[in-house]
Amino acid sequence: MVKSKTSFLERNHLVIAAAIVALFVFSGWMMRRGVVLVRAEKVVRQPIASIIVTNGKVEPAQNFEAHAPAQVMVKRVLVHEGDAVKAGQLLIQLDDADARAQAAKALAQLRAAEAALHDVQAGGTQEEVLTIRTEIVKARAERDAAKRNLDAVQRLQQSGAASPGEVEGARNRLQKAEADLELLQSKTTGRFSNPEITKVQASAEEARTAYAAAQELLKNSHITAPFPGTVYQVRVKQGSFVNSGDLLLQMADLNRVQVRAFVDEPDIGKLAKDEKVDVTWDAIPGRTWQAMLTRIPTAVTTVGTRAVGEITCEISNSDHKLLPNVNVNVSIITARRESALTVSREAVHDFDGRRVIYEIEKGKIKTRDVQTGTSSLTRVEIVSGINEGSEIALGALNAQSLRNGMEVKVVER
Repeated sequence: MVKSKTSFLERNHLVIAAAIVALFVFSGWMMRRGVVLVRAEKVVRQPIASIIVTNGKVEPAQNFEAHAPAQVMVKRVLVHEGDAVKAGQLLIQLDDADARAQAAKALAQLRAAEAALHDVQAGGTQEEVLTIRTEIVKARAERDAAKRNLDAVQRLQQSGAASPGEVEGARNRLQKAEADLELLQSKTTGRFSNPEITKVQASAEEARTAYAAAQELLKNSHITAPFPGTVYQVRVKQGSFVNSGDLLLQMADLNRVQVRAFVDEPDIGKLAKDEKVDVTWDAIPGRTWQAMLTRIPTAVTTVGTRAVGEITCEISNSDHKLLPNVNVNVSIITARRESALTVSREAVHDFDGRRVIYEIEKGKIKTRDVQTGTSSLTRVEIVSGINEGSEIALGALNAQSLRNGMEVKVVER
């Protein structure tokens, strides 16, 4: 049995060797006749798409990161990675004893500062204001009495019953009463100088800012979900100590995600908003997510050795299969023709600004000028210059350059 199998393999090897020898003999005979052996194909009509291929990273379209507001201990962790949460749900509780103490201290400072500001605006404390008002009433009464006394003395002087000295004394009394009244009245409006007022106002504003910061710190000691979503990363454990700014947790609405990718500079001009994008992930073979370009490059940057522009596209992810931060394959479809005449890329040649292909007609090469359109990684659309079904030479088996009028023999398609 083993001998029979060995004999079969030997016969196959002999057949293959004989075919190769025959091909070489045939090639040599054809070359002596001046006939070049070529590979060829037919011009076919088929869909074709121009595609830019790159890679990218998945990001949540709506993301939330919680960071530690200060050096603090983690009191409770109420969620796990993968948990679906509601808006307003408590996720992590930090030790808020210091935050509450700071808030109480800031509130006391704010009340004191506001009271000082009120006193400045009112002209003094309530006791001071009442005292000044009482003194103003007395000063006004004294002024009125002095004025009446001066009038009486002046009348007496006219009848010779009062001396000039008495009149002068009455006038001095009135002037003093008016001065005292004016001084007291000025204390109700201009008791404090502008620098003093500015200083009190600044202290009040500083106290308000400190209180707002203390309230924010207290609020941030209770990490809640700002919107419905999924927790996809928890970086801390209950009882752990964190520093200010440390990442605690990340959550997102995973129903929609976006892919961020980079496109090489020569391809940027082909991009347009809303172009179709196919996204695949090696972890789920055979699955393709459809997306559309939402942002095209506005600048070129250097990433490693590449000059690239940044793009983003949004993807519906209702089953949450695409996870944040995974690397994916991105294919951007910049042009598509559903029914186009196409040939292989290697069939098209460039000469002095012309694009030509080599048609095989009655065993000879006919150079045809063509106009090309959309191109993919392997095919080129022929807009004009050749007909469907025409036979096109791809190249000579011996790598000889093809030319118009050359006699050829097709040996491989």
